Amino acid sequence: MKMIRSFLILALFAATITSCSKDEETETLLGNWVKLSDVPGSARAFAVSFTIEGHGYIGGGIDADNNILNDFWKYDPERNNWEQIADFPGEPRYRAVAFALKGKGYVGTGFNGVNRLKDLWCYDPDTDSWEQKTDFPGTARYGAVAMSIDTTGYVGTGFDGSYLKDFWAYYPESDTWEQKDYVSGSKRMYAVAFVLNGKGYICTGINSGVYEDDLLEYDPSTGLWSEKRRIADVSDDDYDDAYTIIRSNAVAFVIGSKAYITTGTTTSIKTDTWEYDPFTDTWEARTSFEGTARTDAVAFSVSTPSKAFVVTGKSGNYRLEDIWEFKPNDEYNVLD
Repeated sequence: MKMIRSFLILALFAATITSCSKDEETETLLGNWVKLSDVPGSARAFAVSFTIEGHGYIGGGIDADNNILNDFWKYDPERNNWEQIADFPGEPRYRAVAFALKGKGYVGTGFNGVNRLKDLWCYDPDTDSWEQKTDFPGTARYGAVAMSIDTTGYVGTGFDGSYLKDFWAYYPESDTWEQKDYVSGSKRMYAVAFVLNGKGYICTGINSGVYEDDLLEYDPSTGLWSEKRRIADVSDDDYDDAYTIIRSNAVAFVIGSKAYITTGTTTSIKTDTWEYDPFTDTWEARTSFEGTARTDAVAFSVSTPSKAFVVTGKSGNYRLEDIWEFKPNDEYNVLD
């Protein structure tokens, strides 16, 4: 009996070891996060960001003492170095939007602590100066999304006292706006937007307490929206069985031909990272964000070579000032 019992214990032990090894192998995901040089300015959440000629720019937001900020910083990925640029001259704000067009950056909408805003400002890196442009013609709002496709900027969704789904195009040469078709799908705030292959995408966000699970594609050549596969486990197929992508207050960025979503919140703060392939219309899990779990961060991408960075944000009552680069094709390295 002792021999049989010993054999059973050894067999169970071996099965346990095999099971653990398999689980560990299954949980090993591709992608590595590398911490870089902190932003020299105040730690903050709800900032804005844009990219001009291989440099990332971030500014605005709100610090842990509820000071609303108007400083701006330029990041050089080649030197891993920050440089302060001219302060934003409009009302200090957070929950705003930003985009870049033809070598200039644009910041608009947002919240000044009392009022929702709708003004638009343009930053020229050649003169290190800001210029006010034509106000956003929709209602004053915060929590909207923005993106740029070719030579046109786009702003939509958000919250003006009600949840929104309107969508507007900005033409920098004429400094004019034009309303486009409403975003298909649900109204929302705190969504993300990204651009792949000349088309814009909007997903995630929250609407009256509901976290949205649709993925919407905008084709500027037709002005039409189309719905892609949802970002939750709603199909009878197995491709979405592990999807945990829905959230709000996340960040999205593009590296090469793929888009990524990470950080944010649902009932808890999220760190899982997801890669979107527009050709298969599917998402794949990548290594989770390795910094402090956070919401209300910003992200920016640069090209040649293609890189992306997640910066600042909020964790509980703390505001953050760190920057992390994501390398999607590298193996995870805990020492980075």
